[in-house]
Amino acid sequence: MPLMTWNDELSVKVKEIDDQHKKLIGLINCLHDAMKGGQGKQVMESTLQELASYTVYHFQAEEKYMQKFSYPGYHAHKLKHDAFVKKVSDFQKDFEAGRLGLSLELMNFLKEWVTTHIMDTDRQYSATFVKAGLK
Repeated sequence: MPLMTWNDELSVKVKEIDDQHKKLIGLINCLHDAMKGGQGKQVMESTLQELASYTVYHFQAEEKYMQKFSYPGYHAHKLKHDAFVKKVSDFQKDFEAGRLGLSLELMNFLKEWVTTHIMDTDRQYSATFVKAGLK
């Protein structure tokens, strides 16, 4: 059973961004499955790396549109992105160094952060993006 499931409540009404959110949810589910399945450190490490890289790519896409459409909440939103990237990067370094393992606590953090971020923070730019013509 996946840790997270996409549903319409998570939609920001922009296909490109929704597709990226679906990909992030899929990567979190892959990481969760690897952890629950007791897969080797290499599998978990590569999945965690892919999640970290894709998150940066996704945040850059959102931020590009925020700047392009003069979204007034850009700076506050970017600070949240930066904090998340730092936290995941710190965790990744600890995991690679063998100081931390993947835990259900981390999985729940990822699930909670992504869900809350999409449903609260990302929804705030939705009207701006749609009004500018993104669909």
